Amino acid sequence: MSIKKIVLLIIFLAVIVIGVFVGEWYYRVFKTPIVKIDKESTLLYIPTNSNYHDVVTLLFSQHIIEDTALFNQFAALKKYPSKVKPGRYKIENGWSVNALVNKLRSGNQLPVKLTFNNIRFLPKLAGIVGHKLETDSAQLMTLFLDPLFLEKYNMEPRTIISLFLPNTYEFYWNTSALEFIDRMKKEYDQFWNQKRTQKALDMGLSPIKVSILASIIQEETNKKDEMSRMAGVLINRLNRGMKLQVDPTARFAYGDFSVNRITTDITKIESPYNTYYVVGLPPGPIAMPERSTIDAVLNYEKNRYLFYCAKADGSGYHVFAKTNAAHNRNANAYRRFAYGRKRK
Repeated sequence: MSIKKIVLLIIFLAVIVIGVFVGEWYYRVFKTPIVKIDKESTLLYIPTNSNYHDVVTLLFSQHIIEDTALFNQFAALKKYPSKVKPGRYKIENGWSVNALVNKLRSGNQLPVKLTFNNIRFLPKLAGIVGHKLETDSAQLMTLFLDPLFLEKYNMEPRTIISLFLPNTYEFYWNTSALEFIDRMKKEYDQFWNQKRTQKALDMGLSPIKVSILASIIQEETNKKDEMSRMAGVLINRLNRGMKLQVDPTARFAYGDFSVNRITTDITKIESPYNTYYVVGLPPGPIAMPERSTIDAVLNYEKNRYLFYCAKADGSGYHVFAKTNAAHNRNANAYRRFAYGRKRK
């Protein structure tokens, strides 16, 4: 065998040996855990506009990794430094560097579950969203109160709360304030489909006015099975041009929601939200109505009732009347019941 062939054979064998060693090293590194935390998993939040250095700092400062050199090597190999994606990532104990880099590089983040209900005022909603998502509550409030911005949603500051239908939603943590509102608009449009919108129009109301009426009923009763009847009463009063004279609207105008007994002084408050003072509906919802309450209004009971008051049995239900005389009898019965309980 010639010297040339021997040299080539040696080089060939050397390449094989080196390849085996390199391959074994890479395989071992790929399989060896780099994530060593004291629990099954942890969450890593990568803020918007973070760069690669920020990510490494987060990983090290939160004790997710200790070997930054190895991470840097594999991150460079997979071109992660130029592909940093913000978000909320679930990191599991025992992951290899390959698994960790792949997770962060993919942008496959863990969604956040966001629940809101029983809200009267926008700052509370902004606070709930700001606590769960990256967006700041102040940014949300700025948009909520910007009439020019809200025009694109056919809303205004007094009505924008009706855009947010109580439920549990999934969001990516790095959702911006604008993205949050746009997502809620899609949910709103899906709910207010052609069938529901037509029902509202047939009632002589817009979807927003239906939401306002639903917010009043929701504050009046927690009994689902009487909401459609109560809606029928208020619609009858609206159609006759009567003041609604609903206690929750006076309480909303007063601003103290711990008050149970609505006195004459409270009913005389000069506010567009006080239906003892104004004829018709308030200019905006007094609470965030549930979908079921809105449907109760859209499917209101067609009746001849014009009045209702709490039943004199402590059940939380209401008794309905067609005449003022009958209503006064019902109201007096409730007063006697309530006064009797207080004396005991």
